[in-house]
Amino acid sequence: MSEFEPQIGWVLERAATQYAENEATVDVGTGERRTWAETLRRVRGMASGLRGLGLEAGDRVGVLSLNSARHLELWFSIPEAGLIMNDLNFRLAVEEMAFIANDSNIKVMFVDDMFLDAARQVMQRCDEMHTLVHMGPGDTPPEGTIAYDVLAATEPAPIADAPTGGDAVAAIFYTGGTTGLPKGAMLTHRNLTSNATHIIGTLALTDTDRYLHCGPQFHLADGAFAYGVTWMGGTHVFIPAFEPAKTMAVIEQERITSSLMVPTMINMIIQSPDLADADLSSLRAVLYGASPMPPAVQKAAMETFGPIFAQGYGMTEASPLVSFLSIDAHVRGMAGEEPWASRLKSAGSTCFGVRAEVRKEDGVTVCEPGEAGEIYIQGPNIMKGYWNRDEETAHALVDGWYRSGDVAYADEGGYLFIVDRAKDMIISGGENIYTTEVENAVYAHPAVLEAAAFGVPHDEWGESVHVVVVTKPDRTLAEDELVEHCRTLIAGYKLPRSTEIRGAEEPLPKSGAGKILKRDLRDPFWADHDRGVN
Repeated sequence: MSEFEPQIGWVLERAATQYAENEATVDVGTGERRTWAETLRRVRGMASGLRGLGLEAGDRVGVLSLNSARHLELWFSIPEAGLIMNDLNFRLAVEEMAFIANDSNIKVMFVDDMFLDAARQVMQRCDEMHTLVHMGPGDTPPEGTIAYDVLAATEPAPIADAPTGGDAVAAIFYTGGTTGLPKGAMLTHRNLTSNATHIIGTLALTDTDRYLHCGPQFHLADGAFAYGVTWMGGTHVFIPAFEPAKTMAVIEQERITSSLMVPTMINMIIQSPDLADADLSSLRAVLYGASPMPPAVQKAAMETFGPIFAQGYGMTEASPLVSFLSIDAHVRGMAGEEPWASRLKSAGSTCFGVRAEVRKEDGVTVCEPGEAGEIYIQGPNIMKGYWNRDEETAHALVDGWYRSGDVAYADEGGYLFIVDRAKDMIISGGENIYTTEVENAVYAHPAVLEAAAFGVPHDEWGESVHVVVVTKPDRTLAEDELVEHCRTLIAGYKLPRSTEIRGAEEPLPKSGAGKILKRDLRDPFWADHDRGVN
């Protein structure tokens, strides 16, 4: 008997077969509405159209776009064509995007109006990239691009050499690296379809759900819903980007039932003056994640919206969902019932089909309940490896388990409590920032002798980037000058939000081996916190 080989294409086929005339997508930005039958026809046309651009099985295709129905279609059509999708973080600087495009050899890039100039700059830096596809509606694209809708209108034809699914790579999602260079997590058809079933079970999705894409679609957290909602035949509603008033208006107008938000987005809605006039009663489930929810925001959200919140914990390498804290757990916790009240600070328990162990430094011995160690994760959602990064793959994937780099303890019931990060990483407003990325940019300034970047507590964003810099002898450096220098090299959300600039006579603390003792610099900022992350 041959091995079961799940395919992303099955997800859309089920929706188009069982719910053909149901509303599949509502694009608020363009006003377009389509059924599942129409969506399937466009996806298959696009798959054939892509292969007509001279692409071969396994070639990489980039996406640089705000939220849209066309963006969702690409999550299906690119794998359907036997190609590999690379959905880029549009918040990155052009130089960072160009590195990713070159590293993965992107040959075709889909781009909307907002990022057309950036895509052109990236293309100039990439020898392999030969085509830009404009994602706006209509058949008259900007100069130097071809029209999305023209490709989508291609007559569908069988693609003989398309991978059959299973462990074939469907997408590469780039995440920061400890070396300062982004690395691409290779996610397979099996990874992505498995995680879709996890999200379906977590929030009990059905064909009656109307899911709002208000967080950026390039984030894999939204991707679990892209496939999960589709598989169940629900409806996807898109706003180009999150803005509190617009988000609330669309929730009311489209009778949204479910969504995913990071804590900062939830807090912005709670603080919005438009909240009093908004009817958000259609919401039944909102999954929050990417960063911990501050207790005050958690309490205010429950009081404002009622029992609709669940928490998800995961990472790109896990496609992304690992654990969740259910709506019921939130309700019981807020009522003061133990152990649920204590578990409100947790990242929940593993979702169906995923295993997690908290292990000691030897990487083998499982910690006792309450004892901190590194989280190891196993399941069909764990990535195949990092693109062209054999050494980092070998470090991350050990005997069938993924090393998360997160330090946590588990209680008697297996609920995970994150206490710190083994990886040198900051999470600010739901975005991962590796400190080496920041430090590499800082060191590129000619006045900098030494630098250390780390996260400090921030009431709104969870954490913010703080940098301590030592200047070279006889050199001075102003904070605004340093920030503007970094702006040309890294994304805006990675920029230092606070700095300490020292002269050469005040070197950074170092170990006997000469390593900068970053924890000595970081610990005073977290002295009043019960854990090393916010």
